[in-house]
Amino acid sequence: MPSTPPTTEHPVTLPDGRVLVLHQTGDLDGVPVVTHHGTPEGGTVYAPHAQDAAARGLRLISYDRAGYGGSTRDAGRDVAAVAADVGAALDAIGVGGFLTWGVSGGGPHALACAALLPDRVRAVASIAGVAPWDAEGLDPMEGMGEDNVEEFGLALQGEGPLRPLLEAFRDSVLTTTSADLAEQMRSILAPVDVRALSGDAGDHLHASMVAGLARGVDGWLDDDLAFVRPWGFDLASIAVPVLVQQGGQDLMVPAAHGPWLVGHLPGSTGWFEPDQGHLSITLDIGRVHAWLLGHWPG
Repeated sequence: MPSTPPTTEHPVTLPDGRVLVLHQTGDLDGVPVVTHHGTPEGGTVYAPHAQDAAARGLRLISYDRAGYGGSTRDAGRDVAAVAADVGAALDAIGVGGFLTWGVSGGGPHALACAALLPDRVRAVASIAGVAPWDAEGLDPMEGMGEDNVEEFGLALQGEGPLRPLLEAFRDSVLTTTSADLAEQMRSILAPVDVRALSGDAGDHLHASMVAGLARGVDGWLDDDLAFVRPWGFDLASIAVPVLVQQGGQDLMVPAAHGPWLVGHLPGSTGWFEPDQGHLSITLDIGRVHAWLLGHWPG
């Protein structure tokens, strides 16, 4: 097994004074790839993803989204707000153009960067990413597991009803181990995802949740509220190559979200994988990296 490249972590002060914490790994002299973590996690990169990036000459640049981990909250943010944060952070480290992918709750944020930073993003991938809540012709909760139905039902009611649910889950994550995750998340895990949680993938997910929620649930809360409100950009405005990857066994982001996105992202490529779930589909990032790298100039 290849060795895992080291990760550097450092805060960047944004123009409005907030702090965004960056995590960099892979080939630090390679092609920049900005990654957007899932909900509710932090920006720590899964070791096999870092190994694959290093082998392909990719510089992975992850970050704690506003309100997660060490990054300052941006209360009331919409999905579009991430583009200004990412752009300013990349300016601070001297990165211009980049590729980008987002998984789960990171998917909409990757798409926002593609829409709003068109001179910098060369290609984008949304992996098990949610579609807009007001998507015409899509019932966003059809096929969704019980816990997520409850969570997003409360998100539609606002911060007051939602926060206690998130805080209760945070408390359980911080006081248990990775071995307990499958039980805690049982209503939103297909069998293929239960298997994916075994071993180092489960350890990473638990550690990422602990890091992301260490200071509270503000980032998670703001993500959920942003998902069920207008995103702040037009999907149809994205002009760069787009990959949408979706699993047919996904109980967190139901299978119909992927085809809906493909149908509303001009010229996009869809990888619909009937036997994959929400977590299992993220394990083999190499195919996504290869697709993205194929769209890097030169």
